[in-house]
Amino acid sequence: MVKPIRTFTVTPFLPPELERQRDLVYNLRWAWNHDAIELFRWDRDLWEKSGHNPALMLGAIDQDTLRAAASDEGFLAHLNRVSNDFNAYLKGESTWFRKRHGETGGPLVAYFSAEFGITDCLSIFAGGLGVLAGDHLKSASDLGVPLVAVGLLYQQGYFRQYLNEAGWQQEEYRDNDFHNLPLTLERNHDGEPLIVEVAYPGRKVAAQIWRAQVGRVALYLLDTNIAQNSRRDQDITDQLYGGDAEMRLQQEMALGIGGCRALEALGVQPSVYHLNEGHSAFLALERIRRLMETRQLSFAEAREAASAGLIFTTHTPVPAGHDYFQPDLMERYFAEYADSLGLSFRDFLALGRKDPNDDAEPFCMTVLALRLAQSSNGVGRLHGEVTRRMWRSLWPGVPEEEIPIGHVTNGVHFQSWISQEMDELYDRHLGPRWREEPADQSLWTRIRRISAEELWRTHERRRERLVAFARRRLREQLERRGAPQSEIEAADEMLDPDALTIGFARRFATYKRANLLLSDPERLARILNNAGRPAQVIFAGQAHPHDDAGKELIKQIIALSRRPEFRNRLIFLEGYDMAVARSMTQGADVWLSTPRRPLEASGTSGMKAAANGVLNLSTLDGWWDEAWDCGLRIADCGFENALISSSIQAFDQSTIRNPQSAIGWAIGRGETYDDPDYQDQVEAEALYDLLEGDVIPTFYDRGADKLPRRWIERMKASIGNLCHFFNTHRMAREYAERFYLPAAERRKQLMADGMARARSLAAWKNRVRDQWPKVRIESVTADSLDEVQVNGEIKAQAELSLGALTPDDVSVELYLGLVNADDEITEARAIPMRPVDGGGAGRYRFEASSVACCRSGLHGFTVRALPHHPDLITPFLPGLIVWAGTGGHVK
Repeated sequence: MVKPIRTFTVTPFLPPELERQRDLVYNLRWAWNHDAIELFRWDRDLWEKSGHNPALMLGAIDQDTLRAAASDEGFLAHLNRVSNDFNAYLKGESTWFRKRHGETGGPLVAYFSAEFGITDCLSIFAGGLGVLAGDHLKSASDLGVPLVAVGLLYQQGYFRQYLNEAGWQQEEYRDNDFHNLPLTLERNHDGEPLIVEVAYPGRKVAAQIWRAQVGRVALYLLDTNIAQNSRRDQDITDQLYGGDAEMRLQQEMALGIGGCRALEALGVQPSVYHLNEGHSAFLALERIRRLMETRQLSFAEAREAASAGLIFTTHTPVPAGHDYFQPDLMERYFAEYADSLGLSFRDFLALGRKDPNDDAEPFCMTVLALRLAQSSNGVGRLHGEVTRRMWRSLWPGVPEEEIPIGHVTNGVHFQSWISQEMDELYDRHLGPRWREEPADQSLWTRIRRISAEELWRTHERRRERLVAFARRRLREQLERRGAPQSEIEAADEMLDPDALTIGFARRFATYKRANLLLSDPERLARILNNAGRPAQVIFAGQAHPHDDAGKELIKQIIALSRRPEFRNRLIFLEGYDMAVARSMTQGADVWLSTPRRPLEASGTSGMKAAANGVLNLSTLDGWWDEAWDCGLRIADCGFENALISSSIQAFDQSTIRNPQSAIGWAIGRGETYDDPDYQDQVEAEALYDLLEGDVIPTFYDRGADKLPRRWIERMKASIGNLCHFFNTHRMAREYAERFYLPAAERRKQLMADGMARARSLAAWKNRVRDQWPKVRIESVTADSLDEVQVNGEIKAQAELSLGALTPDDVSVELYLGLVNADDEITEARAIPMRPVDGGGAGRYRFEASSVACCRSGLHGFTVRALPHHPDLITPFLPGLIVWAGTGGHVK
């Protein structure tokens, strides 16, 4: 191989009349602006050949075409319109954040993620996690939330899927050409690339920093593929989720530690760091190390200050989805780093272990994040419950429902996923404000204004486009595979643009059960080939390269699609990407989701479909469990902010008789069985029954006007009752007001006056941990409890030994609730008990009086003691809780 002695960058030349287009290209806001995309599609062939990459287009387009565009009045008028809109957007003079919270003076939040799905051509994402991260950035930009983001720039990114003749998934990796992507290399004052370094065993690894501008939000991406690194270190940012455990560890060091150093090198000083999954959790340690270094703090003191500004979101309800590293691997990479934190290596590993005393337990990134973040959350109501159950061992003695892990339900960025036709329809009938304020429920009630004819014709055009897209993709697949010409030509006749179309597209993990619909092929064939009421199914998705079980599911679908009874009714689109996802969620009639409850954290593809008027048919898992309830009450969501509370009301049920059936269909009622095979059998039968008895008949129930009016009513009910909540504008506002702003304020308070409160809190925690073994609830007494009437009051007293602690250091609570058949307290209330006197020698008496029982039935209570300090974000500190009955007695 011949190496260059010097390199230089060639940039596209644009006539002066078109120079404004360069600014549009290098800001990814075009990815969610239909008008801008239409501008780039002026040369439609080149737009498709470039992979929807306008930066590559600019470098490839010939000068004659550019000159023609520069003299085309229509093109120039279009460019002027898009450019003016873009400039007004960047000014952001009336964004939600500015109107509500004013100026912050700098970035408030640094959002870290291992993947970002912004647009098709920037291949640095694998699936739902990355697309959610990309949608988060877009909504933060639209709302004006002062946020920057940090990730890795992968040379090859995630694989491109293709299938061999047998239907077995193959993976192809292609190099990303960073110089022909809408990216900018960050440089220092001398014009050289800005470099940061991270220490690895026996060497330092350097990374340069690229910037992808996502509207108003800067996304900084680290790239180790530079000459000063060895070949093996250049490959650290080669593939997303590629390689072995050691490669994963190296990538997560680059992301977490290198990402923090990159922000510092750029002069960016955020107040809050948001960890999107545990991949970036090492940033928490780097924040602690830098505070120790710059503020002369102990580890405990720096931990308090750093943790105050850390938010952690977990997306994974499956244990295998969390990163674990063996102790010997951690020691090789972090022995010196532990020294820099002033920790023994055993204490260092304890930060990432469920059981800090188990020397054989591997180091878990999720545990590290949960231990160090001030606030943690799942991505949906059900997922929050599952997450608390998964990680409850970190808080021994704390009731599961009180484990300090909340939830913020995911959403989708509407402008990125709603079709242009639906966009225009919403503009006409909802008004343009739906783009800026999609969380305003009153806007979505206007969906009733849209005539049945107009909504249905719009949807039919999208289905026709989906069928055309699928045919084109199928033809390309067959041509690549070298199929016979007759088979290639037959692809042009596949599918029926008028038939009920079911879409299923997602990652092919086995728990998502892509084969549930295929469990009875004969019955499915009868359903799909009903002469008067035909249906068809479009599958798409990819399995992880090492997931042979997922690949086997794809192979089964391919084999079934080749049988004569399915040849024109069931297809699989390979090469799953954002273009496929958009076409399917915009054009299907029914969006099918069949995860095995409760293993789906969210499932945002169903939200994208709902925003396009597509009806969901799903098991009650992930987001659909939450939507199906039609009960997103403010109390359920735990919102404290009045602004958010007012915009996230219960689903509007005034326009539909039976909201639970009208917004879509549920497979089962959320039952779970010990035998997964039996559960699959039961839910497959339920799925077939729904298709035969309700879904298909409703679709084909047409009157004289040939409109499926009952179906259209469901479309309106789905849009009107779901869209106001399941969007990332609502989600980003919730993160800002429930997490970012309070965390920034708490961090500011702890760091004021030379970190006085951080030092004080650390000292208090050390004292409490030292004295906690001496805390005992010696006795509990109560009034006669033989029979208490509803709303009758009870009084209880508890005597505690606190050692050297005082009543100011503890919170003593009466824990009261119903008693179930297992003799456990349920639906409990924690009622504060106040100190009434001290008995000497560290003994104190606490009392709760006038406690009302509001319901009849068997009740019970106990007493507990927790640490208390005004600067604690949660009273549940791991291992620090004492319950009555552990050595004391009750009278």
